[in-house]
Formats: sequence, C-alpha cells, structure tokens
Amino acid sequence: MQNKQELQTLKGFRDFLPTQALLREKVRSIIQDTFKRFAFVPFETPTLEYASLLLGKSGEEADKLLYTFTDRGGRKLGLRYDQTVPSARVLANYQNELPKYLRRYQIQSVFRADKPQRGRYREFMQCDADIFGTRSTLADAEILALFYNVFKDLGLTDIQIEYNDRQLLINSLQEFASEQVSLLSIIQSIDKLDKVKPEIVGLELTKKGLDEQEINKILSKLDNIDKSEQLIDIEQKTLDLGVPQSALVFNPKIARGLDYYTGLIFEAKTSDSASDSLGGGGRYDNLIKELANLDMPAVGFGLGFDRTVELIEEKQLIKTNTAAQVLVSFFDGDDYQKEALKLTRKLRAAGINSEIYLEKDRINKQFKLAQDKNIPWVAVIGEEELNQGFITLKNMVTSQQDQLKLEQVIEKIKK
Repeated sequence: MQNKQELQTLKGFRDFLPTQALLREKVRSIIQDTFKRFAFVPFETPTLEYASLLLGKSGEEADKLLYTFTDRGGRKLGLRYDQTVPSARVLANYQNELPKYLRRYQIQSVFRADKPQRGRYREFMQCDADIFGTRSTLADAEILALFYNVFKDLGLTDIQIEYNDRQLLINSLQEFASEQVSLLSIIQSIDKLDKVKPEIVGLELTKKGLDEQEINKILSKLDNIDKSEQLIDIEQKTLDLGVPQSALVFNPKIARGLDYYTGLIFEAKTSDSASDSLGGGGRYDNLIKELANLDMPAVGFGLGFDRTVELIEEKQLIKTNTAAQVLVSFFDGDDYQKEALKLTRKLRAAGINSEIYLEKDRINKQFKLAQDKNIPWVAVIGEEELNQGFITLKNMVTSQQDQLKLEQVIEKIKK
C-alpha cells in the first residue's frame, strides 16, 4: 500500500483535472492558430539534454535553477530549462535541412528548481516563437506584432508591451562594471526594478560591491535614457503591422535577466499583472554562434502559458464545455441499447462529440450525468422513439424537448 506522501504531487508540480485541462487545451489551440496565421511552423526538442549544453548559457542565476543528474551511464544530464538553447542546438545540427528565415514555434514543458508561488512552478508550459537567420528590424516588428496578437486573440485586450534595447543598458551602465561586479550582474539586478522597490535593488547592488553614489547615478541614468534609432524604427514597423500605439510602452528599466540578449528586449503586462510579466523576449544574435560557431541571428519570445491561463480563468474570458456535445441516453433493454450505439456512431461520423451512457439506468439519472458533466444536449432512445423512428433531443439549458429525425438532430446540435 502506498504511503500518504507518495500519493501527493511533488512541490511545484501539478495535476490538471478535466475542467482545467480543457481550458489549457483551448488556450493552446488559440495560440497555435495565431502562430500559424503569422506563418510560424512547429518543432519539438527532447526533455533531456547534456548538462554541458544547458549550463552557462542563460547566466549564473539560471544555472542555479537547472535540474541536473547523472544517469546510469555516467552522463551528466539536465532537464530543459527553456526552449531557446535546445533550439539553437537543433539549428546547428540541421542547418542544411531547415529553410532560410525559419519562423518556428515550440510549445512544451520546461523545468526550473525555483521557489513555487502563484504563477511560478517547477514544471510549466512555455510557448516560444522565433525568427532565425536575419538581423532585419522587420523581424523584430513581426515578433512584437505576433506577441501582441496572441494576447489579443485570447481576449486580453488591455495588454501592454514594455520594450527596451539591451544595448542602451550596456552603454549606460558599462562604467559601473568592474572585476568585482560584472555588467551582466548589474543588469540582472536592474531587471528586478519592476517587481520590487528601488531600495531593495539598491541593497542587492550594495552587496555586489557598488557604493551608494554609484547606485544613485545608475537609477538617475535609467530615468533619462531615450529611445535608440533602432527602437524607433522597430516601433514604427510594429505600428504599421497593426499594433496600437497604446500597447507599446518604452521602459528603459526593462532589462531581461538572461545574458544572451543583444538588442530589442520586451515584456507583456496587463493591468491585472502590473508586477508580473506574462512573457517576454528579444533579440539574441550571438547565442547560436557561441554554441556551434554558426552565425545565426535571432529574435523571439517565450510566453508565460500558465500565468496567462490563470489570468484568463480569473477574468472568465474563455468558456469551455466538456468533451461531449451530446449524451446518448436509452431505456433499459437490449434493443434500445443497440439503437443508441448506432445513433452514437452516426453522430460521431457527423463530427459531433458524443458520449453514450454506459449502464442501464433510470432516465433521470442519465439526465443528471449530463448536468454534472455540463453536456448541453441529451439524445433519448426509448420505446416511442424506437417504434416510430425519431429521436427525442433535450436541451439541458432550456429543458426543451423535440422529436426529430437524425438529420435534424445533427443540424440542431451543430448550430
């Protein structure tokens, strides 16, 4: 017999019951449709990679969150931390088989040994979209337009994309770097300014070796950074692609903690997630070259799927039913059951998601099951239906019952 601990989920990992799983499936379907509308194609990578591939690619903070272990063959492996590094490996391995200017999306689980909290888990779904092989600012604008449209299609119309240029941060903060504290370490602290008070960031920078005067100068510089010419160009092209001006907000304090960003960086927020990003990304032109000596500039984003689903659930933006559109119900008797099986087969052949009641039971109990499962229709096969060749179709919302032929049942349910 299993003990109580073994029957619990691991901390930071989750089960999804049908209602949650159906919502997640619906959200994923909408996102995929948006990706496809922008002509992005899917690919997938393994859950496990060599730890040496993953370590040192996303910064020291990320390395601390990697799940690594040694397998039975003595190989040191790691669970996928994000999808960018494994994708870079794919590009290096299959560079002669992939098309120019590849537009790729990837929706898979990633794993981080992070502290679990609301909207942050140790296994979570990540949705990535990237354009590879060009430094064109058109690609940056396409990525921003796709990013905006994903949220718009999900009903999150108040989305704001805060954006910056990593090069602006590098140019502004380079003078504060030293052997004691690296530029990237400073940027990683700056990245927390939208989540915690400046005093807390200042305390972190003090621990890293900066004095109060330097910290005040950094904060002052950040308040006085103007858009780069490249950002102005990207913004205009993004507007031309239909993203409203109100959705684009220049924020010189956006830093994106990952080390590999080289240009445009951005994050998505709503009025309900002012301190939490729903996803973000940017341009990373050197990562693939560092991995495999392959000059492959890129720009893309990772969507916070779980946080987005939670926000959609809170706002009740997407309604989901059970998998069934109709429950096929029948009176007690082999002839009724046989006719119900035929009806179920025909409804499914017509493209209607159909569930048949599995036991011989009273009709009111069968109706109760449809209510419990939120199935909108019940098709009843009884004595009168069997003898006269019609079907009684009950609307479980209005309780209206109609006696219909099969073709009419199919039409009514589909409508």
